[in-house]
Amino acid sequence: MTTRSYQLYRYSIPVDSQVVLRNRFLKRREGLLVQVKCGQHEGWGEIAPLPEFSVETLEQAQAQTALWLQQWDETRSRNQKLALDGLHPSVQFGLSCALAEMKGLLGEEGNYQAAPLCYGDPDELYQQLDQMPGEKVAKVKVGLYEANRDGLIADMLLEAVPDLKLRLDANRSWTPAKAQQFAKYVKPEHRARIQFLEEPCKTRDESRQFAVETGIAIAWDESVREADFVVQAEPHLAAIVIKPTLVGSLQRCVDLIQQAQQQGIMAVISSSIESSFGLTQLARIAQQYTPDVIPGLDTLDLMDFQLIRRWQGSHLPVVELESEWVSKVL
Repeated sequence: MTTRSYQLYRYSIPVDSQVVLRNRFLKRREGLLVQVKCGQHEGWGEIAPLPEFSVETLEQAQAQTALWLQQWDETRSRNQKLALDGLHPSVQFGLSCALAEMKGLLGEEGNYQAAPLCYGDPDELYQQLDQMPGEKVAKVKVGLYEANRDGLIADMLLEAVPDLKLRLDANRSWTPAKAQQFAKYVKPEHRARIQFLEEPCKTRDESRQFAVETGIAIAWDESVREADFVVQAEPHLAAIVIKPTLVGSLQRCVDLIQQAQQQGIMAVISSSIESSFGLTQLARIAQQYTPDVIPGLDTLDLMDFQLIRRWQGSHLPVVELESEWVSKVL
């Protein structure tokens, strides 16, 4: 009988206090690291519900993970698989990554060419774009300030960097009138270089209408996580954005990617502000399943340090297990 064992750790990382998640400032990023071991094989995953976006709290995720691990250990004598169905999305994702790593199913190579993320000050983007090899793709959060300001910044970036493609994320924050106000400040000749605008309006139909009226391509993000969502090609839809921590198991994410690819829709792996540990796994998933698409993983610089696994090219300090920032739970 093959022996099984597991460990569970909880981390807390200070982050840039300027980060706004919907209605609150994010001052610390907290989550869990899980290790599963079967014989000589081990795998790790990160479970980190994102406040304001995840349906579950970290406490709920921790309790559910601990129970699943206990049941997984108890099934070893019967050599049974234990399903992930019904678990919270972040728990499904972290456990499925750990199991995939343990079984050697998660590739080692990662796609670390993340689209640089701008939260409001465009000046900081220029230097990053200058150093960016190959295709120049950047992401800008919109909807936090006035819509006309967002439009002016997007247009200015597209004017200043002629080969730039922009990804914009509005998080459903605009009314149709606000969305039109944004579009008014983006010159028609620049709009084709907006690779996509994620969910500009509060409903899918309003976002579709915006795309028809402006010619600006859109992407589904929040919609991907709704129960009635079906991957379906439609006019002006350029991409679906997959945030695995919010979506669920690795297999669910792969299914979405394959459905999108079959219909000619770009699938983009994107961060939920995970630690460097989780981000490196997302980079590996991106390389394995969406090798020709730059993922949206440029969130590490919001944090004060890296966690155990290093992000390629980052100079942030690294903390290890059982430091003052990481404590063992199980």
